[in-house]
Amino acid sequence: MHPTRTLTFCCLALIALAALSKQAFASSSATVGLCAGPGNHYTTIQAAVNAPGVTTVEVCPGTYPEQVTITQNLTLKGIASGTSDAAVVVVPAGGLVTNGVTDISGFPTAAQIFVQGATVTISHLTVDGANDGLTDCSIDAIGIYYQNASGTITDNAVRNVLLPPALQGCQDGLAINVESNTTSTVTVSNNSVRNYDKNGITASGPDNGSLGPNVTVTGNTVIGLGATAVIAQNGIQIGYGATGKVTFNNVIDDIYINPSGCAPSCTGSSGILIYGSANVTVTNNTVESTQLGIVPVTVSATLTANGTTVSLNHIGGTQLYDAIDLCSDGNTAKSNVIYGSAESGIHVDDECPPSTGSGSIVTGNTINEACVGVLLGTGSGNTTAPNTYLNVTNTTLAGDTCTPSYGLSKQRQSLRPSAYRPTR
Repeated sequence: MHPTRTLTFCCLALIALAALSKQAFASSSATVGLCAGPGNHYTTIQAAVNAPGVTTVEVCPGTYPEQVTITQNLTLKGIASGTSDAAVVVVPAGGLVTNGVTDISGFPTAAQIFVQGATVTISHLTVDGANDGLTDCSIDAIGIYYQNASGTITDNAVRNVLLPPALQGCQDGLAINVESNTTSTVTVSNNSVRNYDKNGITASGPDNGSLGPNVTVTGNTVIGLGATAVIAQNGIQIGYGATGKVTFNNVIDDIYINPSGCAPSCTGSSGILIYGSANVTVTNNTVESTQLGIVPVTVSATLTANGTTVSLNHIGGTQLYDAIDLCSDGNTAKSNVIYGSAESGIHVDDECPPSTGSGSIVTGNTINEACVGVLLGTGSGNTTAPNTYLNVTNTTLAGDTCTPSYGLSKQRQSLRPSAYRPTR
């Protein structure tokens, strides 16, 4: 080859390679805000997310009044700078809008961070839903929302996902929500969740008997409103065909003060509610000061909670209802520590047809203070010994009724969990 042509070719190749290298470096990372960070800098999170080729967005400490939509594989994370470590996504000045988002059942949704059809990690951010500006119950407010998406939601603080006071009886307002009509995989870990309307952490399938997302909910702290007459909250809800594990979470203060005279059909708040989802594992959680502690509930023949494992949990101070209510079949409740239950420590419940409260194993539990240690229901084929009982009126008792020894209830209430329903 002619020397001049060879030199020209080499120069062009080097220029092209340099351009590609520069483009790859510039496009793979982006920084939001004024602190030091990789790649190009943007003033809004959405602008950084939309930048071509970006796979990592780092958010400087500061306040970001926006709603963010993510539809490509991405890592979105807050970073520290100087003495500050809080990148806070807040409601825009005009309030939340639906921004074209509906849930998997077609209901309008206003999500502060919305992830759809991608694999995304969100970490180290604060999402604050205060002053959302919504005016009716037709729009569901959500802090972080994964729809038909996979990934990880970790080390975030999600708070104040509350409707205005006059609307807080609406059955919506979710801090973290994972919904899918496919078998996506999501981990929700080590988040601080508080001051929400209906649920702290929710995972829902399609409500038709098909499997939904597979979730691992672990290491989160979820704090409800405490005693409220406004809404029956749930700390963590896995339902409608979602599957997975709920482990090492702290859940407290989900207590609905039922309207007077509602017995025996009062609804109640749950610490951990498994609602129409089978084979979920619930282990090593601490649940304190809730109406129902841990509850697997069969909803229909296609939405059972059969095969739930409830083990190594610490459950205390339930109000009005049971600490563990196994309202399904073939469950295992093993090695749990229960104290101060308003009703039974563990109820092998026959009130959720077509499940009959049969085929469950209840062993190795320690139950201190309850009207009955294990309430046996009317099912068959259950194993309910050995367990350790302390200060209980009855160690075991046939049927579904016991007289509470303390608390708000003067007679046993039937199971009435109040689930968030994606098909509301």
